[in-house]
Amino acid sequence: MDNKKEIFAGIIVIGNEILSGRTLDTNTSTLSIWLNSLGIKVQEARTIPDIEEIIIQNVNELRKKYNYIFTTGGIGPTHDDITASSISKAFGIEYGPHQEAMSILEKYYKPGEFNKGRQKMAHMPIEASLILNPTSGAPGFYVENVFCLPGVPSILKSMLGGITNKLVGGDPILSKTINLRTVESEIAKSLKNVQDMNKNVEIGSYPFFKAGKLGVSIVLRATNQKNIDKCNLEIMSFIEEKKIEIVEKN
Repeated sequence: MDNKKEIFAGIIVIGNEILSGRTLDTNTSTLSIWLNSLGIKVQEARTIPDIEEIIIQNVNELRKKYNYIFTTGGIGPTHDDITASSISKAFGIEYGPHQEAMSILEKYYKPGEFNKGRQKMAHMPIEASLILNPTSGAPGFYVENVFCLPGVPSILKSMLGGITNKLVGGDPILSKTINLRTVESEIAKSLKNVQDMNKNVEIGSYPFFKAGKLGVSIVLRATNQKNIDKCNLEIMSFIEEKKIEIVEKN
């Protein structure tokens, strides 16, 4: 029986380089997959520029709307890294050198290497809790339900394990994918019938193109395996009836 309440999250990707297309955002996908595994459903993802008032506005809006907010980008040593100061203003907390972060970075760098630019990475809301960084030393941080992570994908990924125990999740979200050699119009009505009879399963259909042929991936998502299995049986039934080919898709 599903007895855990649903937990929701929002993601805010911060950076002009994402909006310009110079840098590809993979962090939204990484965070969404990780959060799903914890039973936290991502409801919304926004990509915004490095502009203080826009960061403050989006953080304040989404932190009231969802259980958790994750920001990526803008916590490095350069002049356009303004996420930490913007979060301080969003919460009305003093921005400055965080003593624990300063101590971590002093130990991380060789004597004389912890210059002014690098010291900026230890400036954040002074009451923030730290998210340890096993890859490059500079910590992320969180204030209440807002978690601020770096934009570099490999570093972000390495930091997720350190905050798993800070989050309260619902039931993990399970999924099953069925790949078919068909077009959406061919299965739309049958799929709607299955969805109408299985409100506790989220059913999505996504066209794909492989080896010069069209196909459709049907993705079933739910917190209960029995619900997915029931739904899968009903879909397999109409697939057999319509003589639709099931295909492997890498």
